[in-house]
Amino acid sequence: MANVVILIPARYGSSRFPGKPLAKINGISMIERVFTNCKNSGFQTAVVTDNETIESHVKSFGGTVLRVDDDVPSGSERIALAYDRFLKNQSVDLVINVQGDEPLLKGDVLKELAEFHLKSTFPIATLIRPRSSREEDFKNPNVVKALWTEHSGNCLYFSRQSIPYDRDGGREYEWFQHVGVYSYKPEALLQFVKLPASKHEELERLEQLRALDHGFNIGAIQTSQKLIGVDVPEDIQKVEGALK
Repeated sequence: MANVVILIPARYGSSRFPGKPLAKINGISMIERVFTNCKNSGFQTAVVTDNETIESHVKSFGGTVLRVDDDVPSGSERIALAYDRFLKNQSVDLVINVQGDEPLLKGDVLKELAEFHLKSTFPIATLIRPRSSREEDFKNPNVVKALWTEHSGNCLYFSRQSIPYDRDGGREYEWFQHVGVYSYKPEALLQFVKLPASKHEELERLEQLRALDHGFNIGAIQTSQKLIGVDVPEDIQKVEGALK
């Protein structure tokens, strides 16, 4: 049986929403909801944090914590350090990075992603959701679009811009929203975090473009699950509405 580990990076400090992992959603903290959903996949799950308050809270509901106090630029670097220090000797097949602000992501979706990735040759795999070009999100730069080919399952590019572009105009067509969940083959994760930031990554402010720019293929599967990431306090009400 494959050994899949889900790691959830969680920081207390956030410019737009300090203390976000501890924010309550219908009385249950966001990090507990994320942890529970991930745990329901059946995979080993841990929160990776540098914060004592988050660590104590996760342990209070029976969750596992891997403490990484290093000052790192992103969650990817934090989970890579956690893997390297605590998990490297466990013969891990996949490391899945789930953001701590995705309280609606279901465990069965993560199982599907892992099953796809284990059968493939992709070093990195992720999730996409089909959307319509008539939806307002298609023009929203905070909603990341993936240019994905069904034939190969390969992601060709990610952008904040509206892609693909309808040159003739007037047509309704399908595009793919990127869901920021990453499944890594362990060696790919360790290689990725050592790479320098790339030109397209710095332009778009999208970390996954570093992988593409340095020659990594990123595979993806579709999910129909509607997710609401929590970026600002107002998003809590949106999530509570979706749960009702």
